[in-house]
Amino acid sequence: MDDDQEALIPEHEETSQELERLAREAIEAQSGSVDMSGARGRCQRVIELYSADLIRSARDHFHAAWVMLCGETQGHYRMARMFARQSTELGESRAWTLRAMAWDRWLVASGKPQRFGTQIIKQEGRWSLGAVDPQVSDFDRALYAVPPLYVQRQSAEQLQRREEG
Repeated sequence: MDDDQEALIPEHEETSQELERLAREAIEAQSGSVDMSGARGRCQRVIELYSADLIRSARDHFHAAWVMLCGETQGHYRMARMFARQSTELGESRAWTLRAMAWDRWLVASGKPQRFGTQIIKQEGRWSLGAVDPQVSDFDRALYAVPPLYVQRQSAEQLQRREEG
């Protein structure tokens, strides 16, 4: 590729691809045993990209939110919520559910009831949703593209049955 062609490629295109890869890695890590050092590294990289003002598009914010959602601290979850909110504001419709998930994860990590019931947690050896704010309706959940609460509870019950064998 000559210099003229390289000038046509947006500088942040490489960043977008990196964020997509980091998000894919974060999601894949959630399905197995979670390597927190890998999660920390991915979150740190997103923080570096954010500090350098390289996270710009709705898609970039969406992928950054996924990475931070798979982090390990309240700060990571707060950033996931910020990135998901920015992604929805920039027009990424897929980010609404992610926005609810990040909000819930931050609340659970803070010891508070979750709003939408998106987080399945282990309490006293059993999988459940834990405390869920009763003021949030299934209509509210639908606005964030989150299934009704009874569906979320069924998912937790299925996970428990699967674990029990």
